[in-house]
Amino acid sequence: IVRSVNGEGTGVNNNPQNGGHPGDTPVPKEDPDSPHGKVELKKKVTLLRGISIIIGTIIGAGIFISPKGILKNSGSVGMSLVVWIACGVLSLFGALSYAELGTSIKKSGGHYTYILEAFGPQMAFIRLWADIIAIRPAGLAVISLAFGQYILEPIFMPCGVPEIAIKLATSIGITSVMYLNSMSTSWTNRIQIFLTFCKLLAVATIIVPGLYMLFKGETRNFENAFEVSNIKLTGLPLAFYSGMYAYSGWFYLNFVTEEVENPEKTVPLAICISMAIVTSCYVLTNVAYYTVMSAEELLASQSVAVTFAEKTMGNFSVAVPVFVALSCFGTMNGCLFAFSRMFYVASREGHLPEVLSMIHVRRHTPLAAVIILYPMTVFQLFVGDIYSLLNFMSFLRWLFIGVAVLGLIYMRYTRPDMPRPFKVPLFIPAIFSLTCFFMVFLSLYSDPVNTGIGFAISLTGIPAYYIFIVFDRRPKWLQKTIPFALFRPYSFELSSPQQPHVLHTQGHHTDGLFYCIISHYTLL
Repeated sequence: IVRSVNGEGTGVNNNPQNGGHPGDTPVPKEDPDSPHGKVELKKKVTLLRGISIIIGTIIGAGIFISPKGILKNSGSVGMSLVVWIACGVLSLFGALSYAELGTSIKKSGGHYTYILEAFGPQMAFIRLWADIIAIRPAGLAVISLAFGQYILEPIFMPCGVPEIAIKLATSIGITSVMYLNSMSTSWTNRIQIFLTFCKLLAVATIIVPGLYMLFKGETRNFENAFEVSNIKLTGLPLAFYSGMYAYSGWFYLNFVTEEVENPEKTVPLAICISMAIVTSCYVLTNVAYYTVMSAEELLASQSVAVTFAEKTMGNFSVAVPVFVALSCFGTMNGCLFAFSRMFYVASREGHLPEVLSMIHVRRHTPLAAVIILYPMTVFQLFVGDIYSLLNFMSFLRWLFIGVAVLGLIYMRYTRPDMPRPFKVPLFIPAIFSLTCFFMVFLSLYSDPVNTGIGFAISLTGIPAYYIFIVFDRRPKWLQKTIPFALFRPYSFELSSPQQPHVLHTQGHHTDGLFYCIISHYTLL
């Protein structure tokens, strides 16, 4: 019921250690047994869908959770607004850099693909390893926790929502998103567009009444906005982490480049339009917050958007958490849609089990790549709090994004003849990558525990690369010294009552485990 994109398995043949270029992409072959002909991911991402992917993944939990973290770590209302604007400009620089990368390297995979093209398979695998075991599960868990909190808020008002109820609702939300992305790409995109409009409507319900009160003269919360005694220089890196997390999502269209129609025009246009909309919404939303709420009230609030609505809308405030929950659900949906394509490409390059590069013959979805994150994300839900997850994830994310943008500069000199339909001035990627690295080094001082854990997790990718990639092609004399059961190949069949044809597959033990999981899931 699942088939490799080229019908034979694509990963090992592309690996540089087998003589291939690290960026070589196998050409899909027609699947004669499929009722739909060639089994591949279709080009269904138009400009509107591209904008919905970017806006839909950026506007999520961040604008409703991060204002609290930014204000707490920056120390004043004025400095918090500066952080929001600075993060918007920095995100624009990063988005423009990725627009160049996405139009010159027309492959899906985002950060992983660009690091692979610039610095080779070892560094790309380290990035992939950190993604699988930390960054992606933590990121999805943070967004999902916000969904669980806001979807239950109207039920428990005015009391607080029990933590166990939040985590149960979160688990249901994650399961729903996994199922949707596994079943249909078209419906995933349609729902993403609908949820994007819901996000913008939720933001509008905050901006409009806030600006109305500001124009009426409610400016007392902006007095002494830049009081120097309250500014915390050591907390600014964490404030930037919270802000950059709120803006994160501008890079997700690059994860699905192979499915974008006319990427040379669609990718940069979708990025520029989306960043203009999001930056305007974020700055105006925070101005609305500070117009209605004092800094002390905002810090004391467990749900900033709900507290705002209670002060301005009365009974209608019950609807705000529902809009916020839909916004978070859209971010979950868009993120998982993008993540699965990165794992799909990594499998195609030989860095993950081959089963992850397979596509369902009827639904045309990378089923295995979609559900790989499910167990680790659910595990993340029940450890730590949302802000520790946020800071921990941001450190690893921006470290590798800085490396990917540094690769853009590197390839300007090592591959000057590469076609670049969209080209940015060199100072833009230079400023963005330097800022990312500066934030990472500052975090060593501000939050050494989470930073140390992040570094440790990243470094485990080095032995993992040699164990799972290099060591996997070990000489025969070494195979004899290792227990046979550990590395024995598997051989079994996948079939479906509706599809009488059978896929016979052989490979190593790591693939076998994934095949068993996927076949069991799909038969259910």
